[in-house]
Amino acid sequence: MKPAPTFFSTMSTQETIQKIFRGTIEIINTDDLAKKLVLNRPLVIKAGFDPTAPDIHLGHVVLLKKMRQFQDLGHKVVFLIGDFTAQVGDPTGRNELRKKMSLAEIEQNAKTYKLQVFKILDPQKTEVVFNSQWLNRLTSQDVLELSARSTVAQMLARADFKKRFESGREISLLEFIYPLLQGYDSVHLKADVELGGSDQKFNLLMGRQLQESYGQAPQVVVMTPLLEGTDGIQKMSKSLGNYIGINETPNEMFGKIMSISDSLMFRYYEILTQTDLNAVKEMHPKEAKQQLAMSIVDMFHPQGESAKAKIYFEQTFSQHKIPCDIPEIQLTQGQKLLDVLMLEKIVASKNEGRRLLKEGAVTYEGVVVSDENLALKSGVLKIGKRRFLRLL
Repeated sequence: MKPAPTFFSTMSTQETIQKIFRGTIEIINTDDLAKKLVLNRPLVIKAGFDPTAPDIHLGHVVLLKKMRQFQDLGHKVVFLIGDFTAQVGDPTGRNELRKKMSLAEIEQNAKTYKLQVFKILDPQKTEVVFNSQWLNRLTSQDVLELSARSTVAQMLARADFKKRFESGREISLLEFIYPLLQGYDSVHLKADVELGGSDQKFNLLMGRQLQESYGQAPQVVVMTPLLEGTDGIQKMSKSLGNYIGINETPNEMFGKIMSISDSLMFRYYEILTQTDLNAVKEMHPKEAKQQLAMSIVDMFHPQGESAKAKIYFEQTFSQHKIPCDIPEIQLTQGQKLLDVLMLEKIVASKNEGRRLLKEGAVTYEGVVVSDENLALKSGVLKIGKRRFLRLL
C-alpha cells in the first residue's frame, strides 16, 4: 500500500485519504482529489460495469467495496450499467475481436447485476443508471464531434491495440469508439471521480481528456488492483473458471477460499477486507485462511452460514466424512452416470461431463469412475472436491 500524502491541512482530510488509498494501485491525480474533497458538496463517484456475464464475482467486489467506501464517506455513487457499451465490447486485454452480444443477453445480465450489487452497496445511497439512456440519443453529428476529440495515433499507442496492430490481428473501428463512449459517460454524468481496475487506465484517462475538451473539470481516476483468481496467476474471470461468485453457496465459497495459496490469501485480505494485516501475519496460515473464508461468506450470506460452511469443510476435507445434508435424488431403473450429471445440472454439457470423468474427478462410493454408461445403484457420488449426491 502506498503511503498517504502528507500535504493535507486537516486531520479529517488525512483520514479520508488514508481510507481511499488502501486497496488502490494508483490515483490520478492526488492534487485534484485533495481539492475536490474539501468542496462543500458530495462528490459524484462513477463506476461502470458492462453486463457481459450474468454473475458478479470477487474481482468485481474490489471495485464495489471502494464504491461503498465513498458512500460511507458521504459521497454520491453512480452505478453505471453499460448496456449500450456492452454492445460495442470493451477491447481492454483482448487480443482478438470480441463476439457481439445480443440485446436479450445484455438485458438479462443487467437485471442480475441490479440484484447482486446491493449485497455491498447501500441502495439508499446508490443511483443506478444505464448508459443507453444518453448514448442512444447521440446523433450522427454528435458521434462525429466525439470522434474528432481523439486520434488514431492516440488509440494505437494503447498497449493492447498496439500489440494487435503489430501482429496483424484485426481491430475494428467500433473498438476505437469504445473508450470515447466510456469517456462521454463521465461528461454526461459530470463525474468528479471515476473508479476502475488498473487495466482500465486508458479508458479512464479518456474520461479526463473528454471532460476537459467539453469544458468540465477533469475527473479524478482511482484505480484498484486486479484480483487474481483461485489459480493465483490470471485475473479472476468466469471464462477462465478461476472465479468465486458472490451468489455461490456458502459451502462452495468457503471451499474455494480454502483452496487458494497462502500468498494469495494475504492479497485477498488486503484487497477485500479491512483486517489488520499485521494481525493476520501473526496467525497460523490455516487459521488465517479460515477467518478469511468466514469473513467473505459473511459478506454475502446470512449470519451463521459461515460457521456451518466451516463445519462442512472440516467434515468433508479434514475428516474425510460425507456430510449429512447433501442433495438426494431418486434413481430410475438403469439410469446412467452421465445422464445423472446432466439431469442434476452438475455439468452443462455431455462433453464437460466426459472431461470430468476423464480427469478422475468423479467417485462412486469412494471409487474413481470413468464409465459414462455406468448403471447406478444407491450410494454416494462425489464430483470434484466439494459436490456430493446421495443416490436412492
